[in-house]
Amino acid sequence: MPRQPSASVRERILDAATDLFDRYGVHAVGMQRIIDEAGCGKQLLYREFGSKDELVTEYLHRCEGGWERSLAAALESGGQPEEQLVELVRLVGASVPGPRGCPIRNTYAEFPDEGHPVHRAAQEHFGTVREQVCELTRRTAAVDPERLADRILLIINGLFTTGSVLSTAENAKVAVELTQDVIAVETAAARVG
Repeated sequence: MPRQPSASVRERILDAATDLFDRYGVHAVGMQRIIDEAGCGKQLLYREFGSKDELVTEYLHRCEGGWERSLAAALESGGQPEEQLVELVRLVGASVPGPRGCPIRNTYAEFPDEGHPVHRAAQEHFGTVREQVCELTRRTAAVDPERLADRILLIINGLFTTGSVLSTAENAKVAVELTQDVIAVETAAARVG
């Protein structure tokens, strides 16, 4: 039976790749650089990750954790769904990644070919995020929950886009206020009717 490398080897490689991809982008980082950074051999890297595409896809799945933690915390915050949406935007605004912005969005832009597995993985993430926000907006008093979800997602996408350039704290404050305004408008018809 072949020797299985420990899970820590896989994590060490993924840690090194994550650090490099976050700092320089996916296309700018070659596999040899990851091997050097992780302190592993080429054979070991390719035994753990069959290709760079597989490694990048795993990197994207790791990056999804930030969204999942923000969503879980917003849902656990209690209150009405409208308040949970505001909390979600607040949490996202407080956790916008460093100077390169959102790694999933950056990687998506680096792989524009719709048939590429990395592009598809990023696209699946965006679809999942939209469905999760829609699930939450369907519990509000909004007349058109999908429209409310799309508006909230525009705010969140704006945070990821401008957060790496402008003041994170100021962006988060403005995004929360805008979210409150959008929710008020979208649920007003239900309150009047």
